[in-house]
Amino acid sequence: MDGTMLPPGANHPKPGSQTKWFLIIIFGLIVVIGLFIAAYLVSYSDKMGVTVIRMEGTMVTGEVSDADTIGSEVVGGELRDAANDPMVEAIVLRVNSPGGTPAAAEEIIRDLSYAKSKKPVVVSMGDMGTSAAYYVSAHADKIYADPDTFTAGIGVIWKFSDISRWNEKEGYNISIVKSGSKKDMGATSRPISDAEQDYAQKIVNDSFELFITDVISQRMIARSDIDDGRVIRGADAVGLNIIDEIGNLNDAIEGARTLAESRH
Repeated sequence: MDGTMLPPGANHPKPGSQTKWFLIIIFGLIVVIGLFIAAYLVSYSDKMGVTVIRMEGTMVTGEVSDADTIGSEVVGGELRDAANDPMVEAIVLRVNSPGGTPAAAEEIIRDLSYAKSKKPVVVSMGDMGTSAAYYVSAHADKIYADPDTFTAGIGVIWKFSDISRWNEKEGYNISIVKSGSKKDMGATSRPISDAEQDYAQKIVNDSFELFITDVISQRMIARSDIDDGRVIRGADAVGLNIIDEIGNLNDAIEGARTLAESRH
Protein backbone atom coordinates (compact mmCIF):
# COMPACT_ATOMS: atom_id res chain seq x y z
CA MET A 1 0.00 0.00 0.00
CA ASP A 2 1.50 3.31 -1.02
CA GLY A 3 1.60 6.19 1.39
CA THR A 4 3.56 7.54 4.31
CA MET A 5 3.33 5.49 7.43
CA LEU A 6 3.77 6.90 10.92
CA PRO A 7 6.50 5.14 12.87
CA PRO A 8 5.43 3.13 15.84
CA GLY A 9 4.77 5.28 18.92
CA ALA A 10 4.30 8.52 16.96
CA ASN A 11 1.59 10.87 18.33
CA HIS A 12 -1.51 11.09 16.26
CA PRO A 13 -3.32 14.46 16.14
CA LYS A 14 -6.10 14.47 18.67
CA PRO A 15 -9.58 15.04 17.29
CA GLY A 16 -10.63 18.69 17.65
CA SER A 17 -7.10 20.06 18.29
CA GLN A 18 -7.15 22.03 15.03
CA THR A 19 -10.49 23.60 15.95
CA LYS A 20 -9.08 24.55 19.36
CA TRP A 21 -6.09 26.37 17.86
CA PHE A 22 -8.31 28.08 15.30
CA LEU A 23 -10.52 29.46 18.10
CA ILE A 24 -7.46 30.62 20.05
CA ILE A 25 -6.17 32.50 17.00
CA ILE A 26 -9.57 34.14 16.36
CA PHE A 27 -9.81 35.16 20.02
CA GLY A 28 -6.33 36.66 19.86
CA LEU A 29 -7.24 38.68 16.76
CA ILE A 30 -10.36 39.99 18.49
CA VAL A 31 -8.29 41.11 21.48
CA VAL A 32 -5.74 42.86 19.24
CA ILE A 33 -8.46 44.63 17.25
CA GLY A 34 -10.14 45.67 20.48
CA LEU A 35 -6.87 47.16 21.74
CA PHE A 36 -6.46 49.12 18.50
CA ILE A 37 -10.01 50.48 18.79
CA ALA A 38 -9.44 51.45 22.42
CA ALA A 39 -6.20 53.24 21.50
CA TYR A 40 -8.00 55.11 18.72
CA LEU A 41 -10.75 56.25 21.06
CA VAL A 42 -8.22 57.44 23.65
CA SER A 43 -6.14 59.25 21.02
CA TYR A 44 -9.17 61.04 19.63
CA SER A 45 -11.07 61.57 22.86
CA ASP A 46 -10.90 65.32 22.33
CA LYS A 47 -13.14 64.89 19.28
CA MET A 48 -15.74 62.92 21.15
CA GLY A 49 -18.72 64.53 22.83
CA VAL A 50 -18.59 68.30 22.33
CA THR A 51 -16.35 70.09 19.84
CA VAL A 52 -15.52 73.81 19.95
CA ILE A 53 -15.36 75.89 16.77
CA ARG A 54 -14.03 79.43 16.94
CA MET A 55 -15.44 82.43 15.11
CA GLU A 56 -13.09 85.24 16.10
CA GLY A 57 -12.37 88.50 14.29
CA THR A 58 -14.19 90.47 11.63
CA MET A 59 -16.35 88.23 9.47
CA VAL A 60 -15.85 88.22 5.71
CA THR A 61 -16.71 85.82 2.93
CA GLY A 62 -14.05 83.44 1.71
CA GLU A 63 -11.38 81.18 3.10
CA VAL A 64 -9.32 83.47 5.30
CA SER A 65 -8.28 83.17 8.93
CA ASP A 66 -5.82 85.44 10.72
CA ALA A 67 -5.56 87.47 13.92
CA ASP A 68 -8.15 90.01 12.77
CA THR A 69 -10.37 88.27 10.22
CA ILE A 70 -12.38 85.07 9.92
CA GLY A 71 -13.80 83.75 6.66
CA SER A 72 -17.25 82.27 6.19
CA GLU A 73 -15.84 79.25 4.39
CA VAL A 74 -13.55 78.45 7.32
CA VAL A 75 -16.31 78.58 9.94
CA GLY A 76 -18.88 76.97 7.66
CA GLY A 77 -16.56 74.13 6.72
CA GLU A 78 -15.76 73.38 10.35
CA LEU A 79 -19.46 73.41 11.25
CA ARG A 80 -20.27 70.93 8.49
CA ASP A 81 -17.33 68.68 9.38
CA ALA A 82 -18.45 68.56 13.01
CA ALA A 83 -22.04 67.91 11.97
CA ASN A 84 -20.95 64.94 9.87
CA ASP A 85 -18.51 63.54 12.46
CA PRO A 86 -20.14 60.59 14.28
CA MET A 87 -17.83 61.15 17.24
CA VAL A 88 -19.20 64.66 17.83
CA GLU A 89 -22.45 64.81 19.78
CA ALA A 90 -22.79 68.60 20.07
CA ILE A 91 -21.10 71.77 18.82
CA VAL A 92 -20.09 74.93 20.67
CA LEU A 93 -19.45 77.97 18.48
CA ARG A 94 -17.08 80.25 20.41
CA VAL A 95 -17.85 83.79 19.22
CA ASN A 96 -15.58 86.77 19.75
CA SER A 97 -16.40 89.11 16.89
CA PRO A 98 -17.64 92.67 16.33
CA GLY A 99 -19.51 91.46 13.26
CA GLY A 100 -18.68 91.83 9.60
CA THR A 101 -20.44 91.72 6.25
CA PRO A 102 -24.06 90.61 5.97
CA ALA A 103 -23.08 88.18 3.21
CA ALA A 104 -20.53 86.46 5.48
CA ALA A 105 -23.17 86.05 8.19
CA GLU A 106 -25.68 84.66 5.70
CA GLU A 107 -23.19 82.06 4.44
CA ILE A 108 -22.30 80.92 7.96
CA ILE A 109 -25.98 80.77 8.95
CA ARG A 110 -26.67 78.27 6.16
CA ASP A 111 -23.91 75.98 7.43
CA LEU A 112 -24.95 76.46 11.05
CA SER A 113 -28.53 75.53 10.15
CA TYR A 114 -27.23 72.37 8.47
CA ALA A 115 -25.25 71.49 11.59
CA LYS A 116 -28.21 72.22 13.86
CA SER A 117 -30.37 69.82 11.88
CA LYS A 118 -28.02 67.02 12.94
CA LYS A 119 -26.96 67.92 16.50
CA PRO A 120 -27.21 70.73 19.07
CA VAL A 121 -25.30 73.95 18.38
CA VAL A 122 -24.59 76.28 21.31
CA VAL A 123 -22.93 79.71 21.18
CA SER A 124 -20.44 80.90 23.78
CA MET A 125 -19.63 84.61 23.52
CA GLY A 126 -16.34 86.06 24.71
CA ASP A 127 -15.61 89.80 24.71
CA MET A 128 -18.25 90.50 22.09
CA GLY A 129 -20.77 89.02 19.74
CA THR A 130 -22.35 92.00 18.03
CA SER A 131 -23.96 92.95 14.74
CA ALA A 132 -23.41 90.21 12.12
CA ALA A 133 -21.84 87.98 14.79
CA TYR A 134 -25.08 88.17 16.74
CA TYR A 135 -27.00 87.55 13.51
CA VAL A 136 -25.23 84.18 13.31
CA SER A 137 -25.56 83.48 17.04
CA ALA A 138 -29.32 83.98 17.00
CA HIS A 139 -29.64 80.79 14.94
CA ALA A 140 -28.01 78.59 17.60
CA ASP A 141 -30.00 76.42 20.01
CA LYS A 142 -28.70 78.37 23.00
CA ILE A 143 -26.50 81.40 23.71
CA TYR A 144 -24.16 81.88 26.68
CA ALA A 145 -22.32 85.13 27.43
CA ASP A 146 -20.38 86.74 30.25
CA PRO A 147 -21.93 89.57 32.31
CA ASP A 148 -19.77 92.15 30.49
CA THR A 149 -19.88 90.63 27.02
CA PHE A 150 -20.96 93.20 24.44
CA THR A 151 -23.76 91.74 22.34
CA ALA A 152 -26.70 92.79 20.12
CA GLY A 153 -25.64 95.88 18.11
CA ILE A 154 -28.29 94.94 15.55
CA GLY A 155 -27.88 97.16 12.54
CA VAL A 156 -26.28 97.92 9.19
CA ILE A 157 -23.86 100.73 8.47
CA TRP A 158 -22.30 102.03 5.27
CA LYS A 159 -19.57 104.64 5.62
CA PHE A 160 -18.52 107.19 3.00
CA SER A 161 -15.37 109.30 3.14
CA ASP A 162 -14.87 112.66 1.44
CA ILE A 163 -11.36 114.10 1.09
CA SER A 164 -12.22 116.52 -1.71
CA ARG A 165 -11.32 119.59 0.35
CA TRP A 166 -7.91 118.09 1.20
CA ASN A 167 -7.41 117.35 -2.49
CA GLU A 168 -8.26 120.94 -3.34
CA LYS A 169 -5.92 122.28 -0.69
CA GLU A 170 -3.07 120.11 -1.90
CA GLY A 171 -3.80 120.87 -5.55
CA TYR A 172 -4.63 117.24 -6.26
CA ASN A 173 -7.16 116.86 -9.06
CA ILE A 174 -9.05 113.72 -10.05
CA SER A 175 -10.94 113.28 -13.32
CA ILE A 176 -13.50 110.49 -13.62
CA VAL A 177 -15.08 109.08 -16.77
CA LYS A 178 -18.05 106.83 -15.94
CA SER A 179 -20.85 104.96 -17.66
CA GLY A 180 -23.61 105.69 -15.14
CA SER A 181 -24.47 108.42 -12.67
CA LYS A 182 -23.79 106.23 -9.63
CA LYS A 183 -20.82 104.24 -10.96
CA ASP A 184 -18.35 106.23 -8.83
CA MET A 185 -20.67 106.41 -5.83
CA GLY A 186 -18.51 106.34 -2.70
CA ALA A 187 -15.42 107.79 -4.37
CA THR A 188 -13.43 109.78 -1.80
CA SER A 189 -12.75 112.55 -4.33
CA ARG A 190 -16.25 114.03 -3.88
CA PRO A 191 -19.20 114.00 -1.47
CA ILE A 192 -22.13 111.77 -2.34
CA SER A 193 -25.10 113.48 -3.93
CA ASP A 194 -28.59 113.61 -2.42
CA ALA A 195 -29.79 110.98 -4.89
CA GLU A 196 -26.89 108.72 -3.91
CA GLN A 197 -27.62 109.29 -0.22
CA ASP A 198 -31.22 108.18 -0.76
CA TYR A 199 -30.10 105.10 -2.72
CA ALA A 200 -27.55 104.12 -0.05
CA GLN A 201 -30.16 104.56 2.66
CA LYS A 202 -32.54 102.23 0.81
CA ILE A 203 -29.87 99.53 0.57
CA VAL A 204 -29.08 99.88 4.28
CA ASN A 205 -32.77 99.82 5.22
CA ASP A 206 -33.48 96.71 3.12
CA SER A 207 -30.48 94.89 4.57
CA PHE A 208 -31.43 95.92 8.11
CA GLU A 209 -35.01 94.74 7.67
CA LEU A 210 -33.84 91.30 6.56
CA PHE A 211 -31.40 91.23 9.48
CA ILE A 212 -33.78 92.20 12.28
CA THR A 213 -36.73 90.20 10.92
CA ASP A 214 -34.59 87.06 10.84
CA VAL A 215 -33.27 87.64 14.38
CA ILE A 216 -36.76 88.17 15.77
CA SER A 217 -37.99 85.04 14.00
CA GLN A 218 -35.28 83.01 15.75
CA ARG A 219 -35.66 84.49 19.24
CA MET A 220 -38.55 86.06 21.14
CA ILE A 221 -37.11 89.58 21.26
CA ALA A 222 -39.09 92.82 21.18
CA ARG A 223 -38.07 94.75 18.09
CA SER A 224 -38.06 98.00 20.04
CA ASP A 225 -35.38 96.59 22.37
CA ILE A 226 -32.82 96.17 19.60
CA ASP A 227 -33.77 98.30 16.59
CA ASP A 228 -31.71 101.31 17.70
CA GLY A 229 -28.49 99.38 17.07
CA ARG A 230 -26.98 99.79 20.53
CA VAL A 231 -24.70 97.20 22.10
CA ILE A 232 -26.01 95.57 25.28
CA ARG A 233 -24.13 94.04 28.20
CA GLY A 234 -24.57 90.32 28.71
CA ALA A 235 -26.02 90.89 32.18
CA ASP A 236 -28.79 93.03 30.66
CA ALA A 237 -29.20 90.87 27.55
CA VAL A 238 -30.56 87.93 29.56
CA GLY A 239 -33.71 89.80 30.56
CA LEU A 240 -34.32 90.83 26.94
CA ASN A 241 -33.92 87.23 25.69
CA ILE A 242 -30.98 88.30 23.56
CA ILE A 243 -28.96 85.58 25.27
CA ASP A 244 -30.12 82.60 27.33
CA GLU A 245 -27.67 82.26 30.20
CA ILE A 246 -24.69 83.88 31.85
CA GLY A 247 -21.73 81.53 31.61
CA ASN A 248 -18.28 80.95 30.18
CA LEU A 249 -17.03 78.46 27.60
CA ASN A 250 -17.08 75.55 30.06
CA ASP A 251 -20.69 76.30 30.96
CA ALA A 252 -21.58 76.33 27.26
CA ILE A 253 -19.86 72.97 26.75
CA GLU A 254 -21.83 71.43 29.60
CA GLY A 255 -25.01 72.97 28.26
CA ALA A 256 -24.34 71.53 24.82
CA ARG A 257 -23.69 68.10 26.32
CA THR A 258 -26.97 68.28 28.24
CA LEU A 259 -28.86 69.16 25.04
CA ALA A 260 -27.24 66.22 23.24
CA GLU A 261 -28.21 63.81 26.03
CA SER A 262 -31.81 65.06 25.95
CA ARG A 263 -32.06 64.14 22.26
CA HIS A 264 -31.10 60.51 22.85
